[in-house]
Amino acid sequence: MSYTLTLPEVGETVTEGTIEKWLKAPGDKVAKYEPIVEVDTDKVNVELPSPVSGTLLEILVAEGETVPIGAELCTIDQVPGETPAEIAPAAPSEEPQPAKEPSAAAPRERGDGGGPRRATPRVRRIAEELGVDLASVEGTGPGGRIVEDDVRTFAKGARATVAGVDEEAIPVSSIRRTIARRMSESAFTAPHAWLVVEADVSELVQLRADEREAFRERTGVDLTYLPFAAHAVSQALPDHPYLNASWAEDEILLKKRVNLGVAVATERGLLVPVIKDAGRLGVAGLAQAISELGEKARDKKLQLDDVQGGTFTLDNTGAFGSIVSMPIVNLGQAAIISLELIKRRPAVMEDGAIAVRDIVNLCLSFDHRILDGHQAGAFLGDVKSRLEAFGPGSDLD
Repeated sequence: MSYTLTLPEVGETVTEGTIEKWLKAPGDKVAKYEPIVEVDTDKVNVELPSPVSGTLLEILVAEGETVPIGAELCTIDQVPGETPAEIAPAAPSEEPQPAKEPSAAAPRERGDGGGPRRATPRVRRIAEELGVDLASVEGTGPGGRIVEDDVRTFAKGARATVAGVDEEAIPVSSIRRTIARRMSESAFTAPHAWLVVEADVSELVQLRADEREAFRERTGVDLTYLPFAAHAVSQALPDHPYLNASWAEDEILLKKRVNLGVAVATERGLLVPVIKDAGRLGVAGLAQAISELGEKARDKKLQLDDVQGGTFTLDNTGAFGSIVSMPIVNLGQAAIISLELIKRRPAVMEDGAIAVRDIVNLCLSFDHRILDGHQAGAFLGDVKSRLEAFGPGSDLD
Protein backbone atom coordinates (compact mmCIF):
# COMPACT_ATOMS: atom_id res chain seq x y z
CA MET A 1 0.00 0.00 0.00
CA SER A 2 1.49 3.32 -1.08
CA TYR A 3 1.34 6.36 1.22
CA THR A 4 2.02 9.90 -0.08
CA LEU A 5 3.67 12.35 2.32
CA THR A 6 2.62 15.97 1.77
CA LEU A 7 4.01 19.22 3.18
CA PRO A 8 1.83 19.97 6.23
CA GLU A 9 0.94 23.30 7.79
CA VAL A 10 4.13 24.31 9.57
CA GLY A 11 3.15 27.63 11.10
CA GLU A 12 0.95 30.68 10.96
CA THR A 13 1.20 32.55 7.61
CA VAL A 14 3.68 30.01 6.19
CA THR A 15 2.62 29.21 2.62
CA GLU A 16 5.61 27.31 1.26
CA GLY A 17 8.77 25.46 2.19
CA THR A 18 12.11 24.64 0.63
CA ILE A 19 13.43 21.08 0.70
CA GLU A 20 16.80 21.44 2.41
CA LYS A 21 17.86 17.81 2.78
CA TRP A 22 16.42 14.35 2.34
CA LEU A 23 17.33 12.20 5.33
CA LYS A 24 16.29 9.01 3.54
CA ALA A 25 16.87 7.73 0.01
CA PRO A 26 14.60 5.57 -2.17
CA GLY A 27 14.84 1.98 -0.93
CA ASP A 28 15.59 2.96 2.66
CA LYS A 29 13.51 1.55 5.48
CA VAL A 30 11.50 4.19 7.36
CA ALA A 31 10.12 3.84 10.89
CA LYS A 32 6.98 5.56 12.05
CA TYR A 33 7.79 9.02 13.50
CA GLU A 34 11.34 8.85 12.11
CA PRO A 35 12.53 12.13 10.49
CA ILE A 36 12.52 11.77 6.75
CA VAL A 37 13.14 15.24 5.27
CA GLU A 38 14.35 18.64 6.45
CA VAL A 39 12.29 21.63 5.29
CA ASP A 40 13.22 25.30 5.47
CA THR A 41 10.49 27.95 5.81
CA ASP A 42 10.60 31.70 6.32
CA LYS A 43 10.31 31.12 10.08
CA VAL A 44 12.01 27.87 11.04
CA ASN A 45 13.83 24.81 9.82
CA VAL A 46 11.86 21.67 10.61
CA GLU A 47 12.22 17.94 10.21
CA LEU A 48 9.14 16.11 8.98
CA PRO A 49 8.69 12.68 10.58
CA SER A 50 7.14 9.84 8.65
CA PRO A 51 3.51 9.13 9.62
CA VAL A 52 3.95 5.46 8.65
CA SER A 53 6.47 2.63 8.67
CA GLY A 54 7.66 1.11 5.44
CA THR A 55 10.07 1.68 2.56
CA LEU A 56 10.68 4.98 0.80
CA LEU A 57 9.61 4.42 -2.80
CA GLU A 58 10.02 7.71 -4.60
CA ILE A 59 11.14 11.27 -3.86
CA LEU A 60 8.93 13.76 -5.67
CA VAL A 61 10.65 17.06 -4.81
CA ALA A 62 14.38 17.64 -5.20
CA GLU A 63 16.61 19.26 -2.61
CA GLY A 64 16.60 23.03 -3.09
CA GLU A 65 13.13 23.10 -4.63
CA THR A 66 10.43 25.29 -3.05
CA VAL A 67 6.87 23.96 -2.94
CA PRO A 68 3.56 25.18 -1.45
CA ILE A 69 1.85 23.76 1.61
CA GLY A 70 0.08 20.53 0.64
CA ALA A 71 2.56 19.59 -2.09
CA GLU A 72 3.38 15.89 -2.46
CA LEU A 73 6.90 15.20 -1.23
CA CYS A 74 7.43 11.45 -1.49
CA THR A 75 5.73 8.05 -1.55
CA ILE A 76 6.23 5.28 0.99
CA ASP A 77 5.43 1.58 0.67
CA GLN A 78 3.41 1.42 3.89
CA VAL A 79 3.32 -1.53 6.26
CA PRO A 80 -0.09 -3.19 5.72
CA GLY A 81 -2.77 -2.44 8.28
CA GLU A 82 -0.93 0.42 9.95
CA THR A 83 -2.86 3.64 10.67
CA PRO A 84 -1.00 6.80 9.64
CA ALA A 85 -0.15 9.06 12.56
CA GLU A 86 -0.87 12.75 12.81
CA ILE A 87 2.54 14.33 12.67
CA ALA A 88 3.93 17.63 13.89
CA PRO A 89 7.18 18.98 12.44
CA ALA A 90 10.12 19.05 14.83
CA ALA A 91 13.20 21.21 15.04
CA PRO A 92 16.22 19.75 13.19
CA SER A 93 18.46 17.45 15.14
CA GLU A 94 21.78 18.85 16.31
CA GLU A 95 23.43 15.77 14.88
CA PRO A 96 24.41 16.35 11.24
CA GLN A 97 22.74 13.99 8.82
CA PRO A 98 24.82 12.27 6.15
CA ALA A 99 24.48 13.88 2.75
CA LYS A 100 22.61 11.91 0.14
CA GLU A 101 23.84 11.33 -3.36
CA PRO A 102 22.15 13.71 -5.84
CA SER A 103 20.53 10.79 -7.62
CA ALA A 104 18.79 9.76 -4.40
CA ALA A 105 16.77 12.95 -4.36
CA ALA A 106 15.77 12.99 -8.01
CA PRO A 107 12.12 13.98 -8.39
CA ARG A 108 9.69 12.25 -10.63
CA GLU A 109 8.91 13.80 -13.98
CA ARG A 110 5.78 15.94 -13.93
CA GLY A 111 5.53 17.23 -17.46
CA ASP A 112 3.06 19.57 -19.06
CA GLY A 113 2.92 18.15 -22.53
CA GLY A 114 6.20 16.34 -22.99
CA GLY A 115 9.44 17.41 -24.63
CA PRO A 116 12.63 18.83 -23.18
CA ARG A 117 11.01 22.00 -21.84
CA ARG A 118 8.85 20.42 -19.15
CA ALA A 119 8.38 22.43 -15.95
CA THR A 120 5.97 22.55 -13.02
CA PRO A 121 3.42 25.37 -12.80
CA ARG A 122 5.46 26.91 -9.99
CA VAL A 123 8.62 26.96 -12.10
CA ARG A 124 6.67 28.50 -14.97
CA ARG A 125 5.37 31.21 -12.64
CA ILE A 126 8.90 31.98 -11.40
CA ALA A 127 10.11 32.14 -14.99
CA GLU A 128 7.35 34.62 -15.80
CA GLU A 129 8.21 36.76 -12.78
CA LEU A 130 11.89 36.82 -13.76
CA GLY A 131 11.18 37.39 -17.44
CA VAL A 132 12.79 34.12 -18.50
CA ASP A 133 11.78 32.34 -21.71
CA LEU A 134 11.71 28.64 -20.84
CA ALA A 135 12.52 27.79 -24.45
CA SER A 136 16.00 29.20 -23.80
CA VAL A 137 16.62 27.26 -20.58
CA GLU A 138 18.41 23.92 -20.44
CA GLY A 139 16.78 21.69 -17.84
CA THR A 140 18.92 19.69 -15.44
CA GLY A 141 16.07 17.63 -14.02
CA PRO A 142 15.22 14.07 -15.07
CA GLY A 143 14.48 13.86 -18.77
CA GLY A 144 15.51 17.46 -19.26
CA ARG A 145 12.84 18.82 -16.92
CA ILE A 146 13.44 22.46 -15.93
CA VAL A 147 13.69 23.00 -12.19
CA GLU A 148 13.64 26.21 -10.18
CA ASP A 149 17.43 26.46 -9.94
CA ASP A 150 17.70 26.30 -13.73
CA VAL A 151 15.42 29.32 -14.09
CA ARG A 152 17.11 31.36 -11.37
CA THR A 153 20.59 30.52 -12.68
CA PHE A 154 19.57 31.51 -16.19
CA ALA A 155 18.04 34.76 -14.93
CA LYS A 156 21.16 35.54 -12.91
CA GLY A 157 23.33 34.98 -15.98
CA ALA A 158 21.10 37.22 -18.06
CA ARG A 159 21.25 39.99 -15.48
CA ALA A 160 25.01 39.64 -15.18
CA THR A 161 25.34 39.97 -18.97
CA VAL A 162 23.34 43.19 -18.90
CA ALA A 163 24.93 44.55 -15.74
CA GLY A 164 28.52 43.88 -16.72
CA VAL A 165 31.14 44.45 -14.03
CA ASP A 166 29.25 47.22 -12.22
CA GLU A 167 26.55 45.08 -10.62
CA GLU A 168 26.12 41.71 -8.98
CA ALA A 169 22.83 39.82 -9.12
CA ILE A 170 22.01 37.99 -5.86
CA PRO A 171 19.20 35.41 -5.98
CA VAL A 172 16.40 36.14 -3.54
CA SER A 173 16.26 33.55 -0.76
CA SER A 174 13.02 31.99 0.43
CA ILE A 175 13.05 33.92 3.70
CA ARG A 176 13.91 37.22 1.98
CA ARG A 177 11.08 36.71 -0.48
CA THR A 178 8.64 35.97 2.35
CA ILE A 179 9.77 38.99 4.36
CA ALA A 180 9.28 41.16 1.27
CA ARG A 181 5.78 39.82 0.74
CA ARG A 182 4.72 40.16 4.37
CA MET A 183 6.17 43.64 4.81
CA SER A 184 4.60 44.84 1.56
CA GLU A 185 1.24 43.41 2.58
CA SER A 186 1.43 45.08 5.99
CA ALA A 187 2.67 48.42 4.66
CA PHE A 188 0.00 48.66 1.95
CA THR A 189 -2.87 47.12 3.95
CA ALA A 190 -2.55 48.70 7.38
CA PRO A 191 -2.44 52.54 7.48
CA HIS A 192 0.66 53.15 9.55
CA ALA A 193 1.04 56.05 11.97
CA TRP A 194 4.17 56.83 13.95
CA LEU A 195 5.06 58.42 17.30
CA VAL A 196 8.32 58.94 19.18
CA VAL A 197 9.08 60.00 22.76
CA GLU A 198 12.31 60.62 24.62
CA ALA A 199 13.04 58.82 27.87
CA ASP A 200 15.70 59.82 30.38
CA VAL A 201 17.24 56.48 31.35
CA SER A 202 20.24 57.77 33.24
CA GLU A 203 19.25 55.82 36.37
CA LEU A 204 18.71 52.68 34.30
CA VAL A 205 22.19 53.05 32.81
CA GLN A 206 23.62 53.23 36.34
CA LEU A 207 21.58 50.20 37.44
CA ARG A 208 22.89 48.15 34.54
CA ALA A 209 26.47 49.20 35.25
CA ASP A 210 26.07 48.20 38.90
CA GLU A 211 24.45 44.82 38.21
CA ARG A 212 25.94 43.67 34.89
CA GLU A 213 28.91 41.68 36.14
CA ALA A 214 27.10 39.99 39.01
CA PHE A 215 24.14 39.21 36.74
CA ARG A 216 26.41 37.52 34.19
CA GLU A 217 28.09 35.45 36.90
CA ARG A 218 24.73 34.44 38.35
CA THR A 219 22.85 33.64 35.13
CA GLY A 220 25.47 33.27 32.40
CA VAL A 221 23.58 35.93 30.40
CA ASP A 222 24.69 39.45 29.53
CA LEU A 223 22.38 42.12 30.99
CA THR A 224 21.48 44.34 28.03
CA TYR A 225 18.92 47.15 27.92
CA LEU A 226 16.49 45.05 25.87
CA PRO A 227 14.96 43.05 28.79
CA PHE A 228 14.26 46.31 30.63
CA ALA A 229 12.36 47.55 27.58
CA ALA A 230 10.60 44.19 27.25
CA HIS A 231 9.53 44.41 30.89
CA ALA A 232 8.24 47.96 30.54
CA VAL A 233 6.29 47.06 27.38
CA SER A 234 4.80 43.82 28.69
CA GLN A 235 3.73 45.46 31.95
CA ALA A 236 2.15 48.41 30.15
CA LEU A 237 0.19 46.47 27.52
CA PRO A 238 -2.61 45.15 29.81
CA ASP A 239 -3.50 48.76 30.62
CA HIS A 240 -3.67 49.62 26.91
CA PRO A 241 -5.56 46.72 25.32
CA TYR A 242 -5.87 48.24 21.86
CA LEU A 243 -2.10 48.03 21.51
CA ASN A 244 -2.34 44.28 22.10
CA ALA A 245 -4.92 43.58 19.42
CA SER A 246 -5.51 42.70 15.78
CA TRP A 247 -7.78 43.91 12.98
CA ALA A 248 -10.48 41.50 11.76
CA GLU A 249 -12.40 43.71 9.28
CA ASP A 250 -15.73 43.93 11.13
CA GLU A 251 -14.26 43.63 14.62
CA ILE A 252 -11.14 44.30 16.66
CA LEU A 253 -9.73 41.34 18.57
CA LEU A 254 -8.26 42.26 21.95
CA LYS A 255 -5.68 39.69 23.04
CA LYS A 256 -5.86 38.45 26.62
CA ARG A 257 -2.26 37.19 26.67
CA VAL A 258 0.85 39.31 26.20
CA ASN A 259 3.03 37.28 23.84
CA LEU A 260 5.96 39.53 23.08
CA GLY A 261 7.80 39.07 19.79
CA VAL A 262 11.44 40.19 19.90
CA ALA A 263 13.05 40.87 16.53
CA VAL A 264 16.36 39.05 15.97
CA ALA A 265 18.71 39.79 13.07
CA THR A 266 20.24 36.62 11.59
CA GLU A 267 22.27 35.79 8.50
CA ARG A 268 19.06 34.43 6.94
CA GLY A 269 17.07 37.59 7.64
CA LEU A 270 14.93 39.06 10.40
CA LEU A 271 13.16 36.52 12.65
CA VAL A 272 10.73 37.27 15.47
CA PRO A 273 10.66 34.58 18.17
CA VAL A 274 7.94 35.02 20.79
CA ILE A 275 8.12 35.15 24.59
CA LYS A 276 4.80 33.70 25.76
CA ASP A 277 3.06 35.48 28.67
CA ALA A 278 5.94 37.93 28.91
CA GLY A 279 4.15 39.95 31.59
CA ARG A 280 4.68 37.14 34.09
CA LEU A 281 8.47 37.45 33.87
CA GLY A 282 10.79 39.85 35.62
CA VAL A 283 13.78 41.50 33.98
CA ALA A 284 16.01 38.52 34.75
CA GLY A 285 13.55 36.02 33.26
CA LEU A 286 13.11 38.17 30.16
CA ALA A 287 16.88 38.50 29.75
CA GLN A 288 17.27 34.72 29.81
CA ALA A 289 14.34 34.19 27.43
CA ILE A 290 15.66 36.77 24.96
CA SER A 291 19.14 35.27 25.09
CA GLU A 292 17.90 31.71 24.56
CA LEU A 293 15.55 32.59 21.70
CA GLY A 294 18.16 34.77 20.03
CA GLU A 295 20.71 31.97 20.14
CA LYS A 296 18.19 29.48 18.75
CA ALA A 297 17.30 31.89 15.95
CA ARG A 298 20.91 32.41 14.92
CA ASP A 299 21.65 28.66 15.15
CA LYS A 300 18.54 27.79 13.09
CA LYS A 301 17.06 25.78 15.97
CA LEU A 302 13.78 27.62 16.50
CA GLN A 303 10.76 25.38 16.83
CA LEU A 304 7.31 26.27 15.55
CA ASP A 305 6.02 27.20 18.98
CA ASP A 306 8.88 29.70 19.31
CA VAL A 307 7.55 31.87 16.48
CA GLN A 308 3.79 31.53 16.82
CA GLY A 309 1.20 33.54 18.70
CA GLY A 310 2.93 36.93 18.94
CA THR A 311 0.63 39.81 19.93
CA PHE A 312 3.10 42.73 19.99
CA THR A 313 6.66 43.21 18.73
CA LEU A 314 9.75 44.86 20.22
CA ASP A 315 12.68 45.77 17.98
CA ASN A 316 16.15 46.70 19.27
CA THR A 317 17.26 49.01 16.46
CA GLY A 318 19.54 50.86 18.85
CA ALA A 319 21.90 47.89 18.68
CA PHE A 320 22.81 49.07 15.17
CA GLY A 321 23.35 52.68 16.22
CA SER A 322 19.92 53.91 15.13
CA ILE A 323 18.46 56.90 16.99
CA VAL A 324 15.10 57.11 15.17
CA SER A 325 13.30 54.45 13.13
CA MET A 326 9.89 53.75 11.59
CA PRO A 327 9.36 49.97 11.85
CA ILE A 328 6.60 48.20 9.92
CA VAL A 329 3.89 46.58 12.02
CA ASN A 330 4.01 42.77 12.02
CA LEU A 331 1.02 41.31 10.19
CA GLY A 332 -1.83 40.46 12.55
CA GLN A 333 -0.69 42.86 15.27
CA ALA A 334 -1.59 46.43 16.20
CA ALA A 335 1.82 47.95 16.80
CA ILE A 336 5.58 47.59 17.05
CA ILE A 337 7.97 49.56 19.25
CA SER A 338 11.69 50.11 18.73
CA LEU A 339 14.30 50.80 21.37
CA GLU A 340 16.85 53.20 19.90
CA LEU A 341 20.46 53.99 20.83
CA ILE A 342 20.99 55.47 24.29
CA LYS A 343 22.99 58.67 23.89
CA ARG A 344 24.56 60.94 26.46
CA ARG A 345 23.68 64.58 25.84
CA PRO A 346 23.01 67.87 27.65
CA ALA A 347 19.46 68.19 28.98
CA VAL A 348 17.60 71.04 30.65
CA MET A 349 16.31 69.87 34.02
CA GLU A 350 13.05 71.01 35.68
CA ASP A 351 14.90 73.58 37.81
CA GLY A 352 16.52 75.06 34.69
CA ALA A 353 19.92 73.53 35.31
CA ILE A 354 21.77 71.82 32.46
CA ALA A 355 23.06 68.30 33.07
CA VAL A 356 24.48 65.45 30.97
CA ARG A 357 21.88 62.69 30.82
CA ASP A 358 21.37 59.35 29.09
CA ILE A 359 18.47 59.75 26.64
CA VAL A 360 16.78 57.14 24.44
CA ASN A 361 14.07 57.45 21.80
CA LEU A 362 11.13 55.05 21.86
CA CYS A 363 9.54 54.81 18.41
CA LEU A 364 6.07 53.32 17.93
CA SER A 365 4.44 52.38 14.63
CA PHE A 366 0.77 51.44 14.87
CA ASP A 367 -2.16 50.36 12.72
CA HIS A 368 -4.42 53.42 12.55
CA ARG A 369 -7.43 51.21 11.87
CA ILE A 370 -7.20 49.77 15.36
CA LEU A 371 -6.23 52.76 17.47
CA ASP A 372 -5.68 56.50 17.37
CA GLY A 373 -2.89 58.80 18.41
CA HIS A 374 -4.14 59.44 21.93
CA GLN A 375 -4.15 55.71 22.72
CA ALA A 376 -0.71 55.24 21.19
CA GLY A 377 0.61 58.29 23.03
CA ALA A 378 -0.76 57.09 26.35
CA PHE A 379 0.94 53.71 25.87
CA LEU A 380 4.27 55.32 24.95
CA GLY A 381 4.03 57.58 27.99
CA ASP A 382 3.45 54.53 30.19
CA VAL A 383 6.46 52.67 28.74
CA LYS A 384 8.60 55.81 29.14
CA SER A 385 7.61 56.17 32.81
CA ARG A 386 8.35 52.52 33.53
CA LEU A 387 11.81 52.74 31.94
CA GLU A 388 12.62 55.94 33.80
CA ALA A 389 11.57 54.27 37.07
CA PHE A 390 14.44 51.77 36.87
CA GLY A 391 17.44 52.77 38.97
CA PRO A 392 20.00 51.51 41.49
CA GLY A 393 18.29 49.06 43.83
CA SER A 394 15.51 48.08 41.41
CA ASP A 395 14.44 44.44 41.67
CA LEU A 396 15.45 42.44 38.57
CA ASP A 397 13.49 39.33 39.51
